[in-house]
Formats: sequence, structure tokens, C-alpha cells
Amino acid sequence: MKKIEAVIKPFRLDEVKNELNKIGITGMTVSEVKGFGRQRGHLEIYRGAEYQVDFVPKVKIEIVVDETITEQVISVILKQANTGKIGDGKIFILPVDHVIRIRTGETGKEAI
Repeated sequence: MKKIEAVIKPFRLDEVKNELNKIGITGMTVSEVKGFGRQRGHLEIYRGAEYQVDFVPKVKIEIVVDETITEQVISVILKQANTGKIGDGKIFILPVDHVIRIRTGETGKEAI
């Protein structure tokens, strides 16, 4: 099993979620996060004054999937989250050793 973490622009979330649903992804965790990468934030103007926004708002999607569909999930996220502009985000793929569904006690693939 793999855990896929994607940090994307907030306005791309609906497109990503809808396309993931089409390939059978029924569960995910979504968090509102802030951060910066190479872009180091950006300048904004408020009431005529410029100020630096160090942390840019993003959305973090976390999904645990069977290894057999990992590449398909990554492909969907890449296609739907891409705007071609700086700050589109990142995808992280991590190994998952064990999963347990608390309610039923199911483990492994059945618990996803």
C-alpha cells in the first residue's frame, strides 16, 4: 500500500476529487495548509500598501491506495492540479506498512 500526499492550489480541489471518484477512489483526507516552496510567497497590495505574503494557502490531499493503482492516482492528480504556473504543488508517495479500520478491525487492503 502507498500513501499519496498532494499539496495543490485550493481552487483545483474539486476537479481532482471528481476525477479521483471516477477511478474508484472513495476516501481521502483534505486539509487546508499554508506553505511556500521556491516561490517564497508573493507580494500583495492592500489599500495601496505592498506587503509580503510568506505562506501561500494550499490544500493537502491524503489518500492511501493499493500499490496497483498508485500510478493511476498520481496521473489524475498531475493532470487535474496542473495550471502550468508556479506554485502548482507537489506529490509525495510514501510506503504504508499496515492499515486497521477501527470500527470493524479489518486490516490491510480491506481496511482502505
